[in-house]
Parts: sequence; C-alpha cells; structure tokens
Amino acid sequence: MSYKAEVSFVARFIALLKLLGPGVLMATAAVGGSHLVASTQAGAKFGWQLALLILLVNLLKYPFFRAGVSYTISTKQTLQQGYLGMGKRYLAIALCLNTIASVVNAAALLLFAASLLSYFIPFDIAISLSASVVLALILLILLAGHFEGLDNIAKGIMGVLVVATLAVFIVALSNYTAPVIPTDSQPSPWTLATLGFLVVTMGWMPAPIEISSITSLWLKRQCKDHAVTPKSALFDFNLGYGVTVVLALLFLGLGALILYGSGTELSTSGIGFSHQLISMYSSTIGQWAHLLIAVVAFLCIFGSALTVYDGYARVVAEAIALLFNKNKAARTKLVTPVLLFMAVFSFIIVLFFKSALLAMLGFAMTLAFVTTPMFAWLNHRLVARTELHKDAAPNIAVKLLSYLGLVYLFGFLMVFIWWKWFS
Repeated sequence: MSYKAEVSFVARFIALLKLLGPGVLMATAAVGGSHLVASTQAGAKFGWQLALLILLVNLLKYPFFRAGVSYTISTKQTLQQGYLGMGKRYLAIALCLNTIASVVNAAALLLFAASLLSYFIPFDIAISLSASVVLALILLILLAGHFEGLDNIAKGIMGVLVVATLAVFIVALSNYTAPVIPTDSQPSPWTLATLGFLVVTMGWMPAPIEISSITSLWLKRQCKDHAVTPKSALFDFNLGYGVTVVLALLFLGLGALILYGSGTELSTSGIGFSHQLISMYSSTIGQWAHLLIAVVAFLCIFGSALTVYDGYARVVAEAIALLFNKNKAARTKLVTPVLLFMAVFSFIIVLFFKSALLAMLGFAMTLAFVTTPMFAWLNHRLVARTELHKDAAPNIAVKLLSYLGLVYLFGFLMVFIWWKWFS
C-alpha cells in the first residue's frame, strides 16, 4: 500500500470514528443491568438454554430502536416531536412513562455503580455514601457541561469491555469442563414458575425501548456538528446494536461456562454481586487482571448511569416544553430542574433498595417490560405514517419484524399479567 493510500485510509477511518456517536452511546447505556446482571444470571441458572430467547428478543425489538434513527435522520426532528405531530395525547403518554422510567432506571444504575465503587474501598462503607459520591460526580459532569466529550470516553470503554469480555470467554471456553448434573435435576426455564425471571431477562434486553428517544435526541444534536448521512447514521446504530447483542451472548456464556452447575448462588447484595462479577473475570484470565476488570466494570456502569441521567433529563424536558409550547431556550433551561428531580427521587429509591441490588434491578427490568409495548407501538405508528429517506426507510424484512415484535410484546405482556395477578 502506498503512503498516500495509507494516509487516505487513516483519514477515512478517523472520519468514520467521528461519525460514531449515538449508536455507541446507546450501547453504553444498554450494557448495564441487562448484560452484566441479567445475561450472567441466565447463564448461571440455565446454561445455554436462553441463548435463542435473548437473540429473539433483540431481533424483535430492533425495528423500534431503529425507528429513532430512521425518523430523525429523515425529518431532522426527534421522536418526541413526532409524537406531538400525531397528537398531544401521544406525547403526554410518552412523557408519563418516561418520567417514571427515568427515575427507576437511573436508580438501578446508580445503585449498581455505587456497589462497584465500594469494591475499591478497603473498608466497609454504607451504600448510601458511595451512591452519594457517584451521584455527585454525575451531576458535576453534567451540570458543568462536560458530557459532550462522553462519546469519546464511551468508545474507549466499549472497546476495552468487548476485548476483555471476549478474551475471558475464549479462555473460559478452552478450560471448560461440563458439570455433572443429573438429567432429572437440570433446571428448565420453560415453566410458569420461571416466567418472572424471563420477564426480568427480557425487560432491559438490550435496553428499555424509550432509549430510542434518547438516541433520537443525540442524533439530532450530532447532525448540527457533522454531515451525517442516513447510511452513516444507520451504520453507527447497527454497529452499536450489534455490539450489545454480542455482549449479551458473551455474558450468558460466561455465566454458563463458569457458574452453571457450580452450586454458586449469586449474591443479592450490590457489593456481594460486584465481587462475584469481578472474580468471574479475574479467576478465568488471572489475578493480574483483577484491578483492570474492576475499573472497566465500574466505568461501564458509570457510563451507563451518566448517559441515562443525561438522556432521560433531556427527553423529559423536551416533552414538557413541547406540550406547553415552550421555545428552545426554555427547553434548555428545563433540563437542569428535571435532572435534579431525577437525582433526588432516584437517590430516595436507592435508599429503599440499598441492600438488594438484584431486587432493584429486577424491579426496573420488569417495569421496562411492562411499558415496552406502548413505546414500541408509538415508534411503529410514527414510522408507518412518515415518508422517510429511501436510505433510512425500513425494508420489507424490518416491517415484518415490526409487526411480529408488536404481537410478541403485547402477547407476552398479556401472559405476564395473567400469571402475575390471575393465575
């Protein structure tokens, strides 16, 4: 390869990295409880039995996440503006659901990040204190306006996490010895008794669908600074979404290869689970990686929490402003009060669940599962009634997946409601 060709290749690669943003941020927000917790739990409890379910869930939710990119890159409007175009009642529904989800999801990630932070402290510390430190750092970064550089940090975190997780998976696979479990005592996930666990697993897989509204906002902001095309926007989204799917399967594999059949019970406390998670890595690839893995895990969850606090605050603020016909300046001013509202109420929830991380995450994931069909329907309806750019419009396969996804989401929700309250 000539020198000019090498320079040209490097230049194109750098330009491509600059266009990566909303999709990578979405992946950063997604790879939290759903992957490090739900996927690992699924593998530890049932081995590889839930691999197809995880793939199916990611596939059937794909059109509704993609809607945020397709609509925004085609219309230069956010999903929230699109909901308003369908009628104020649609935006009001989205606002109510987003307000609840913002507090609950932020609290779950705050508790997880606080638990991981406690891992670095050589003495016992109250989870409320470590949560205060994490929350203060999040507010400091966001209120100081330093979130703009998070996309570069996110790319680094995701890169290290993918490499580290893949390395651990390969080592665990090469050293794997199948546990001896009698056939009649092998647990099955396909019973009514485990339906609650399946709902928890699917709730944040790969993320709550309302994250599509956050992706839409990030994409609109990116379009102001870069010449983003429909093809580059979809490439960014597909890359981020693909990474979340691969990581979900890798974490499932780690649970299956290292924990399944070992008799190890996952701790329900935040600090206990954090120790188990980090030990799962370091015991596989060596104690030399102990501190590195702990840092990467913390940065991963901290990055998820940071993007969730920022994203939900902007989405809720935009919805309030649109509903009450506020101008752009007023919309921007609303972000800080909404962020502080999220901070106060999410911290109160952390105080309530402080000794039960898995219970908190389970509650958040179940809530996401219950609200997911409504967001999916909103996105489906908006895309169906909008004339999109030809490079961003869904093809026949994506349209079919959208209809199948709606049937699956509403159908499974009905089964869950029957199981929870009527069975």
